[in-house]
Amino acid sequence: MTPSLNKQLPEIEALATGGVKFTDKAFLGRSVVLYFYPKDNTPGCTTEAMQFRDRHKDFVKAGAVVFGVSRDNMASHNAFKQSLELPFELIADTEEKLCHMFGVVKNKIMYGKKVKGIERSTFLISPTGVLVGEWRGIKVAGHVDEVLKAVKSLKKEAA
Repeated sequence: MTPSLNKQLPEIEALATGGVKFTDKAFLGRSVVLYFYPKDNTPGCTTEAMQFRDRHKDFVKAGAVVFGVSRDNMASHNAFKQSLELPFELIADTEEKLCHMFGVVKNKIMYGKKVKGIERSTFLISPTGVLVGEWRGIKVAGHVDEVLKAVKSLKKEAA
């Protein structure tokens, strides 16, 4: 079931780096930014991760927790996280449960072949567990600032 805007998230459970278990209820009281990306250690994904890293303190200050999500395994995620010194956790969605739940698996053409890949997308979940923002098929440039602005406005509404 794909979550829809302004609706409560369905039950979710996924494992992330650092031994963190991500669930639909684990982070109630904080905004959650879930950003889906195609693959660890690729140029666009590295740039996006570094931009979330560089603004991480601003997300925390605004009351948000950030998670990166891809189909890579935990070993790949741990190496990616360590090499970029990422201050947030990465969810290893090897079975594509979250990817399908959020509808980010798309047919793509790579090197002339049809493949199923992850469409770079970000979702914002309110402190009450409601999906309040989504960005699909995004371009990396300027995206993190746009998400941060939405997180900050969410915090103002809650104040």
